[in-house]
Amino acid sequence: MEKHKLAEVDYNEGMKYKDIALKYEVSMNTVKSWKKRHNWNRDKDALKEKGVHTKERGGAPPGNEFAKGNSGGAPAGNQNARTHGLFSKFLNDDALEIMDIIDQQTPADIAWDLVKIQYTAIIRSQKVMWVRDSLDHLDDKSGESWGEGGGSESRKVAYAYEQQAAFLASQSRAMSELRYAIKNFLDISDAFDERHEKVKLMQARITNIEAKTALIKGAKKDTSLMELLINTVKDDKNG
Repeated sequence: MEKHKLAEVDYNEGMKYKDIALKYEVSMNTVKSWKKRHNWNRDKDALKEKGVHTKERGGAPPGNEFAKGNSGGAPAGNQNARTHGLFSKFLNDDALEIMDIIDQQTPADIAWDLVKIQYTAIIRSQKVMWVRDSLDHLDDKSGESWGEGGGSESRKVAYAYEQQAAFLASQSRAMSELRYAIKNFLDISDAFDERHEKVKLMQARITNIEAKTALIKGAKKDTSLMELLINTVKDDKNG
């Protein structure tokens, strides 16, 4: 049985993070990551058997007149118990919900999310950013002016080679940001984190994209570059 499944059994029986980490020789961050990724849900009945109980709320002694009319707890609308305190007054519900999710994540989980977001953007761009051919220009109206004697309009044209150059420059920056995000994740995550295998697959795919990009940038110039680009994309789809 895999470590995380054995660890889940111990977790359900009430074992603490640090004890699970020691037992399976992993970091506490890895244990927390297992809990989140595999949706561990501690068995409440098991906790009761171990004598886990909640502390009773304190309060004024019976008969104390100062407690008269007070049913206990903070007034309605009081946000003392909110984790984010002052933020709750200024941020909308969506932002607060995201912050609550982040509070439950380990640093490695957050770093991994950044890797996935950056990687997804790069892969998606391969489908939407390439020009079809050397005549694939963008021609949009950017303004117009009309008067009694007539009028005129201005248009903005982006030639295929300009679009390609902009995309290649943008992709280069995105690759650098992804490499930094991956390095950060590897630095703070546990060596036995199963996501390391996914990183290897990402790196292999990115290396392939970079190789094809270098070929397109360096092999030919001017509009003849478009033909090579089309063939490269077709080969990628067919392969």
